[in-house]
Amino acid sequence: MRAFVFPGQGAQYVGMGKDVYEAFAESREVFNTADRILGFSLSKLCFEGPEDILTRTINCQPAIFTTSYAVLMALRSVSGLGLSGVSYMAGLSLGEYTALVAAGALTFEDGLRLVAARARFMEEAAKQNPGKMSSVLGLGLEIIRDISRESGVEIANLNCPGQVVISGSPESIIKAAEMALKRGAKRVINLEVSGAFHSSFMHSAAQRLAEILSDIDIKKPNTPVVSNVTALPEENPDKIRDNLIKQITHSVFWESSVRFMIAQGVGEFFEIGPGRVLKGLIRKIDSGVQVMNIEHKADIQIDREKEESHET
Repeated sequence: MRAFVFPGQGAQYVGMGKDVYEAFAESREVFNTADRILGFSLSKLCFEGPEDILTRTINCQPAIFTTSYAVLMALRSVSGLGLSGVSYMAGLSLGEYTALVAAGALTFEDGLRLVAARARFMEEAAKQNPGKMSSVLGLGLEIIRDISRESGVEIANLNCPGQVVISGSPESIIKAAEMALKRGAKRVINLEVSGAFHSSFMHSAAQRLAEILSDIDIKKPNTPVVSNVTALPEENPDKIRDNLIKQITHSVFWESSVRFMIAQGVGEFFEIGPGRVLKGLIRKIDSGVQVMNIEHKADIQIDREKEESHET
């Protein structure tokens, strides 16, 4: 069984999507549509930067979403590829929106408008309620829960064994980092993000997103999409809407999501979009599954050759 997974914030880099834009008409259409909807050249920002502007939450979320979908459209334009054998889809935080569009629950246009609004609301919430995020490596979850209670941080992401991301005020993040290192953490890495995402610091962003989502048509996905909030597939449109609202302030259960898909029989994961973050996480969760990145024109050509060899 095969699953498609889509990256979240942090996967961006200058130049992403350019080669599929140049090689596939379907990808060009995705970028051109995004430029028109957003009212500025997102494609130029993706292809040329500058990096500091691309990295801003308000820009990188729609940029990663658009690039990932453009890669998917290139993949689907290849005969027989990306159309069959996909049993589940999932995405890390922002990537869940790409998964929902890929599964037909949202149109690309609505997905992009939602992602752009989400990014704006999150950036504005971060300015109103400043916070930080750090990745704690090498500690068990129960120890991190103890540290969270004592320091006041919140658990934002459970990514893979030995990697938990925490969110909180700058002071609480410093306190938690000191405690984690004393308790045996291998490292505590400060993340280059603008706020304390997936925590109560984003409450105002969740409220504002709920207003936008109430007017968006969400359909039953044609492929099950595993929710970040529950680590289970959800097909009811109202529950999908509720989970997207909760996701803003809720922990992201990525490790549990991947383990669920593996338990259902998924043995092949395809990371669709920029970067290789998910590939690294999935391999740490279960080294026995296969993970492929589909990001560049060459990746699609290589995968087409494999697909054709299976047919002969």
